[in-house]
Amino acid sequence: MQTIVTDHSEVALSFENQFANELPGDQDMENTRRQVIGACYSLVAPTPVPAPALVAYSKEAAAELGLSEEECRAPWFKDVFSGNLILGDMKPYAMCYGGHQFGNWAGQLGDGRAINLGEIVNAANQRWTLQLKGAGPTPYSRSADGLAVLRSSLREFICSEAMYHLGIPTTRALSLILTGDQVLRDMFYDGHPELEPGAVVCRTSPSFIRFGNFEILSSRKEYDLLEQLLRFTIKNDFPEIHGSSDVDRYLQWFTEVCRKTAQMIVHWMRVGFVHGVMNSDNMSVLGLTIDYGPYGWLEGYDPTWTPNTTDAQGRRYCYGNQPYMAQWNLMQLANAIYPLIKEEKVLQEALESYRLTFQEEWQQTLRAKLGLHTDEKHDDQLISSLLELLTKTETDMTIFFRDLANVDVSEKDGDKLLHIVSESFYSPDAIDDEHLSNLKSWLHLYRLRLLRNDLADEQRKQKMNRVNPKYVFRNYLAQQAIDKVQEGDYSEVEELLELFRNPYDEQPERHHCAAKRPEWARNKPGCSMLSCSS
Repeated sequence: MQTIVTDHSEVALSFENQFANELPGDQDMENTRRQVIGACYSLVAPTPVPAPALVAYSKEAAAELGLSEEECRAPWFKDVFSGNLILGDMKPYAMCYGGHQFGNWAGQLGDGRAINLGEIVNAANQRWTLQLKGAGPTPYSRSADGLAVLRSSLREFICSEAMYHLGIPTTRALSLILTGDQVLRDMFYDGHPELEPGAVVCRTSPSFIRFGNFEILSSRKEYDLLEQLLRFTIKNDFPEIHGSSDVDRYLQWFTEVCRKTAQMIVHWMRVGFVHGVMNSDNMSVLGLTIDYGPYGWLEGYDPTWTPNTTDAQGRRYCYGNQPYMAQWNLMQLANAIYPLIKEEKVLQEALESYRLTFQEEWQQTLRAKLGLHTDEKHDDQLISSLLELLTKTETDMTIFFRDLANVDVSEKDGDKLLHIVSESFYSPDAIDDEHLSNLKSWLHLYRLRLLRNDLADEQRKQKMNRVNPKYVFRNYLAQQAIDKVQEGDYSEVEELLELFRNPYDEQPERHHCAAKRPEWARNKPGCSMLSCSS
């Protein structure tokens, strides 16, 4: 049963409602599925749950909000962040937005299973929006139930925090709470739905505004509201932007969105992360990773790999396409704000900043992954030839680059050099002699290049180990944790949170978590590719 309280002195949070107070909302107060016109959001309350149980919370995300461990263990915490307790200063709402899905305009989408509770301002004067995912239907749920299940919720909760500690721009996750409900889901879209444990994740971000928030207003020619939303976004999320005119500020904003997006994609590519569903409604204007659905990490290095079964044929959102898909989505955002600027050339120039930022920072990142401290004209060829070699046999990207840091520049024996990276090969006995010879030749060239690097081996290793993680959140690790929670054992979740607090450190006691995907997980559901099913 849901409770609304106005006196909540025991709750260590105070909410504000800037988005809901400063922008126009839906005038229809009924929580019925419909097209919402002339509004940026709809007011809607979370659906009460029967038996909320806290699986885990993020100490770091809690600290950002000013919450102590004792407060996170208090009864009110699981009630608030499961949706059972609505505080008097909350104004819960779901956002209205549209988007391009797999290249096609999908019209109105919106927060179909996400409900924003409001915003809090922490001790550092930072504003955080708190959002429940899986908290019940909204006017944007279409034919869905607005709920979420344990497997997708756990994956989002842990991955959000893992990405944060990997240094990747991301939304955060505060808590993972089981609801006590059973939710019907067809995991494989094969006509065999099953009941699964329900769960709610509390996500946090300075803002959840997406490209699609602007696209829906522009598509409906609601240009006054489009401008109002853009001004609100600049004022609250980009206060550093100033200009002599509105158009100047809008262009500065779009250029900054392009730059932030490019930097986010560089980080994804650096660690081998594949988002899996880069629709324009899943792109944050803050350049944050948002909406962790069928994501995955490259295991065997394959630029055409996608973790999304829905994308298995077209591979639109595969690893190697991510830089281009981000640019395509930015083009849709440019089209959306064009009615406010009406100058195609200046928008194209702003969009070019994405390409330039990505190219420059990706090249710098690749050099850092290889530990190239100085700059030589043939470095690009050295890098590209390695990436081509990695596609020739199943080679674990994370392990290969991490172990490459152990190359000794004084070692001339090709077999010994090859042994340094041999742990990354999934089927070492199946590698033919020609490929082994090519790898040895590359390692020899790499060793000679390092001799001219003006950096001692140990220094280089330290630098490389700061950009090449030891641990990434492999899908099979997630599935093992899901299985244990379903048995009532939450310890694996805590263990993974602890592991990813220091993903660049060796952590010898957790070395097994850095191993290649085991063969049993290659085709097991949840351990490789995933569907968009929640």
